Amino acid sequence: MSGLGTGEAPERTEFEGAVYGSLLAASVVAGSAVDDRPLPAGDLVAVLISTGVVFWLAHLYAHVISHGPRPLSWRRLWAAGRREWPLAQAAFPPSVAAALASGLGASDAAASWIAMAVAIADQVSWSVAAAIRSRAGIGVVLLSGAANLILGLAIIALKTLLEAH
Repeated sequence: MSGLGTGEAPERTEFEGAVYGSLLAASVVAGSAVDDRPLPAGDLVAVLISTGVVFWLAHLYAHVISHGPRPLSWRRLWAAGRREWPLAQAAFPPSVAAALASGLGASDAAASWIAMAVAIADQVSWSVAAAIRSRAGIGVVLLSGAANLILGLAIIALKTLLEAH
């Protein structure tokens, strides 16, 4: 992967950001109910995308300032922004899923659960892809997928508990 200071585009997908962004998206869906009712799908889409972008900006800022006192250049900022973009990009699939579900007549609750399922499926898929890309053995690939599925199931448990109260 290219260094932050080189100004070059990353050579491969930033799996860490994609996994983290998917986990973030699932967490946003889990915590988005208001007054024991799911957010309307349009509001959920807005919250998902805006949260992804805000976290992307926060990570961009952290990467830029944590790489020493070098002068900030547009080239460095652009390279860091591209490297961190998968974090924000991970909000798009669950957002699209929620919008499509709503457009097809699903309730807000159903759209929320569909967005959650897509976010978790993405999280597991990205973690497996990262393990495969790193040429890990089958055991590590399976462990990576299982660990991320467990994290996703923990978020589902949290959502279920929040809805029950």
